[in-house]
Amino acid sequence: MPSKTSRLESTQEQAIADFFRRSEGKWYSERRYYTLPDGPIAEMVSDISVRFLEPGSEELVKLAELHQLSDPHALICGTFVRWESSNSVSNRKQSRGSSIFGAAGNTLYRDRAFVTPKPITARFYLPNPQTLCLRTEYNGSVFEEELKLIGDRYRTRQTIISRAGEQQTIGQYLEKRVG
Repeated sequence: MPSKTSRLESTQEQAIADFFRRSEGKWYSERRYYTLPDGPIAEMVSDISVRFLEPGSEELVKLAELHQLSDPHALICGTFVRWESSNSVSNRKQSRGSSIFGAAGNTLYRDRAFVTPKPITARFYLPNPQTLCLRTEYNGSVFEEELKLIGDRYRTRQTIISRAGEQQTIGQYLEKRVG
């Protein structure tokens, strides 16, 4: 008989896999970053593509190896995300890149993060099937994120970045499915 913990993890893993599958596709993202308490506001737009990764995919095996997991097939699902961003006011290109995400238990493994090219992990939970919450800590900062699917065509995101217990930045996003 499976333990209560293993059933919970498998339910959590099924929920993250469903969330990632529903996120697959192309998205147009409009967002604002508010620097607290009275700093500048940055407005950005991005073209984002999300591809679901099945267990055992080449990308997830490489991600497991990058994180030095003992089992290279430990990641039960994931996503490959590619983006190209620009400042929506000046239209100046800001960044382009890609990242791999893989899940096991309640941990989300990433090959890189927002402000570091190093591999990191985040704790995640889904309070409901449409909402993914993440908490990531590195370089003295805490990143709390919420992604919420709204029907099949929209999702919202919010990121709160804190350092030394004080909120520094809030990012708010509206993303529209375009493919």
